[in-house]
Amino acid sequence: MEENIFNLNNKIYSNNNNILLEIINDLQKIINNSKDNSIIKILSNVIIKINNIINENKKNLELIRNDISVLSNKIGKKYDELKINNKEIILEDGSRYIGQVVNEVPEGKRITYVKDGNRYEDEFKNGKMEGKGIYYWKDGDKYEGDFKDTKMEGKGIYYFAKGERYEGEYKNNKKEGKGIYYWNDGDRYEGDFKNNKAEGKGIYYYANGDRYEGELRNDKREGKGILYYANGNREMGDYLKDKKIGKHVTLTKNGEVKVNNY
Repeated sequence: MEENIFNLNNKIYSNNNNILLEIINDLQKIINNSKDNSIIKILSNVIIKINNIINENKKNLELIRNDISVLSNKIGKKYDELKINNKEIILEDGSRYIGQVVNEVPEGKRITYVKDGNRYEDEFKNGKMEGKGIYYWKDGDKYEGDFKDTKMEGKGIYYFAKGERYEGEYKNNKKEGKGIYYWNDGDRYEGDFKNNKAEGKGIYYYANGDRYEGELRNDKREGKGILYYANGNREMGDYLKDKKIGKHVTLTKNGEVKVNNY
């Protein structure tokens, strides 16, 4: 790799210097045919400056070559470490594991684990995904965050192939605790999650500027809540399965009070 990169730099250097040498030759011909001392002096100074550029190019090329040599040595050592410290094994479930092994059990960091077209990368402990890691599904979904006992648990970010995203807490492979869910249409929910659903207290931001603050259950508004409209009005009342129920009081931005029954 070092040789290939150096050859590329050497080629660029050679091409540039060849052009400069051609210019010097042309200038020298003009000097030889000129009888005007002032022109000869100016062109001679130009040739000196061009020669200085060529010499500077040589110095820079040598510096580049030294840097590439150092980088190549580091890469080589890292590759040797990987060959020594990592191993590829086939686990009982048919999955393929590439990484560090302790007593023939996957353990360590910078691990690759492949099963059914899905892939996991990073930390293993006692043969299980545990610690920080990234899991790639073959359908395009991706999770980055904490794992425990081969399950998503702790904090993480789940990227859906369709473009939506969840950032927050997980337990036993499910959204549980505090989190934020982003929809493609611009809607956003921030609050409590339980068993993979928005449940508890939270705030739902609508793309049109409206905002709901209150209780939710099973991904729907349920319980007491306040709906803040983009036009400045505010509506307070109860909800059941995302629908308004009972008495709702609306305070307009002008101070008016309106009461509706559902």
